[in-house]
Amino acid sequence: MPSGSSNTSATTPRRRAGRPTSAASKERGDGRTLVTAAAREAFAEYGYHGVSIRAIAKAADVSMSAMYHYYPGKQELLFALLQDGIADYHRICRAALDVAGDDPVAHLDALVGATVRYRATHKVESNLMLSEVRNLNEDFQAQLREPQDAATTTMTEIISAGIRSGQFTTKYPDDARRAVFAMCNSVAHWYDPSGPISLDELVTRYWELAHALVGYREQAD
Repeated sequence: MPSGSSNTSATTPRRRAGRPTSAASKERGDGRTLVTAAAREAFAEYGYHGVSIRAIAKAADVSMSAMYHYYPGKQELLFALLQDGIADYHRICRAALDVAGDDPVAHLDALVGATVRYRATHKVESNLMLSEVRNLNEDFQAQLREPQDAATTTMTEIISAGIRSGQFTTKYPDDARRAVFAMCNSVAHWYDPSGPISLDELVTRYWELAHALVGYREQAD
């Protein structure tokens, strides 16, 4: 039996009024896209253990045989979602860093800004990345460990470079790194784009907070 097979106690994602037929679903995208979209929504709403593979197939309007053609089970489906999300996040961060120049402060701002913007605009993907990795088996977790650690390595290098240049004065670089990421990652949990703080303003605030955490000291000309 494929891993992650359905069980009767798992929650079925809510069906919306006017749910399209299978023919209409095909017009919305290919089967794999429909499955990943349904799984992303279901995992975000109910958690990995709160939804069955059968419920995901039903929400995606695909048969169980089609479901297993794309993904053998929930583990493979969750792994694919997390792998794609982590890759997208790192692509966005790398693009920001590539145009930031060589200054450690510019690199810090680029990484903080990219992380805040990603967390604010990809809340579902971010919350899955931040909370559901633990539900993968050890083999899948191991495959994600290196790409997950890439941002940590980059931030460590940025703070180290800033300390060497005299721009960052923190005595606790590891704690500063953890604190910067913790506040940036939390954006996915609380930020409301319709609220009083614009995304640009939020990024500016987090730049200031990150500067304080690393002990940024502006260099005299």
